[in-house]
Amino acid sequence: MSKSIIPPHVRSDLRGARFCAAFTLRKTARAVTNLYDSALQPAGVRSTQFAILVAVARSQPVSIGNLSQLLLSDRTTLTRSLALMEKDGLLSISERSTMRQRFVTLSDKGRRSLTRSAPLWRKVQERYVAAIGAGRWRRLQRELEKLSNVALRMEKSRRGAQKRMEEDSCK
Repeated sequence: MSKSIIPPHVRSDLRGARFCAAFTLRKTARAVTNLYDSALQPAGVRSTQFAILVAVARSQPVSIGNLSQLLLSDRTTLTRSLALMEKDGLLSISERSTMRQRFVTLSDKGRRSLTRSAPLWRKVQERYVAAIGAGRWRRLQRELEKLSNVALRMEKSRRGAQKRMEEDSCK
C-alpha cells in the first residue's frame, strides 16, 4: 500500500486538479510538439521555429509586437527565440524604427530552411490528420479557436479589473 506524500490539508485543496484545462492542453501540446519536432529534425528546425518562420514569411516585414500577437506568444519569450534564430542566420531583425519597433524578415538561410522543412511538416501534418480523421480535426480546430478566444477574453477582463483596482488604490 502506497502512502501519499501530499499532506492531508493540501490534498483536499487539490480536488479537481486532474481536470485542469491548462495541464491537459499543455500535456497534449507537448505530445504533438514532440511528434512535429521529430519530423522536422532532418531540416534542423523545431516546430516552434517552423511556426515562427511561417508567420514571418507570410507577413514580412513584421514587427515583433505583431508577430507576438499572431503567434499568441509572450513578447519576451518570442524576442529570446528570435534572437537565437537571428544568431543561427534564419532571420534578420532590424534596428528600432522611429516608432521604436523592430521588424523581422527571413534571411536567405531562413527561406532555404523553410523550403526544406515545409515538405516534412506537410507529411507529418497529413499523417496526424489522417490518424485522427479530417472531420474530427476540423471540429477540433474550431473548438480550440473558441477555447483560445475565451481564454484571451478572460485574461483581458482580468487585466482590466486589476488595472482598475490599482487605479482605485492610488486615489
